[in-house]
Amino acid sequence: MRSSARSVLARAVPAAAFLLAVTACADSSSASPSPASAAGRQQTATAEAPPTPSDRDTSMNIRLTIDGHRVDATLNDSPAARDLAGLLPLTLELEDFHGTERVGYPPRKLDTSGAPAPAAPKAGDLAYYAPWGNLALFYRDGPSASGDLLVLGRLDDSGDIGRLATADRVRIEAAA
Repeated sequence: MRSSARSVLARAVPAAAFLLAVTACADSSSASPSPASAAGRQQTATAEAPPTPSDRDTSMNIRLTIDGHRVDATLNDSPAARDLAGLLPLTLELEDFHGTERVGYPPRKLDTSGAPAPAAPKAGDLAYYAPWGNLALFYRDGPSASGDLLVLGRLDDSGDIGRLATADRVRIEAAA
């Protein structure tokens, strides 16, 4: 596999894991598979509509509890983000992926139909990597845009981004 392809996969997997964590319906997950063990999972994201300025706009306020600290975030109005919202509350174990993102695996893959055009993930983004079915919480800017990586939302306060780098567990729920 070419190094550029590995680099894209390395950044996309954590983002996807985070997105899954945000949308999953389970109360807890005792362990999360490694990106390598998830590599065999296949799902293709499709882009049915061109990107719009609202791709990162808010549609649902959520609360993440990262290692005991509450952090507010907002999911966009994409089909995958709505699917994730339907799985809440969700608790995920996280692992680091390439020093860029923390990843976790929700109990099932998200619906990626009608996904917006790809966007490069930024620090503070919550994303979903469709091929491996993982949510990713980016604490550093990610690689270039990939059709398999869907940005689902964003932390509301950039001051909370640093907490993501060392997070071992996240609980995601609808904001009260």
